[in-house]
Amino acid sequence: QVQLVESGGGLVQAGGSLRLSCVVSGRTFSSYTMGWFRQAPGKAREFVAAIRWSGGSLYYADSVKGRFTISRDNAQNTVYLQMNSLKSEDTAVYYCATTDRRTDSRLVLTTPRVYDYWGQGTQVTVSS
Repeated sequence: QVQLVESGGGLVQAGGSLRLSCVVSGRTFSSYTMGWFRQAPGKAREFVAAIRWSGGSLYYADSVKGRFTISRDNAQNTVYLQMNSLKSEDTAVYYCATTDRRTDSRLVLTTPRVYDYWGQGTQVTVSS
């Protein structure tokens, strides 16, 4: 059974930083693309960042580019999201997800329905 468990969320002031972690079990982690998504109250789930299985291709939403960094440690079955210069509009529940799609298409990898397993989410609240 595939499980994804996020951690690292919390309350932070605007301009601060947080690092989210997502540990994956039940799947050969190194073979799959990992993504981070977020959902604010009353809004649709939106793409944040993704990293291909090899770690060689990274994708970011324009809203977080230059502030957030996605990385992975295949030995630890963990994907990270380092979030710097946080803004109030970054407040949301953050989810990690995994897909077995073997593609480097940004259009595909930024689409939530492409991902077949999801974590339970971790709340990030940025106070202004």
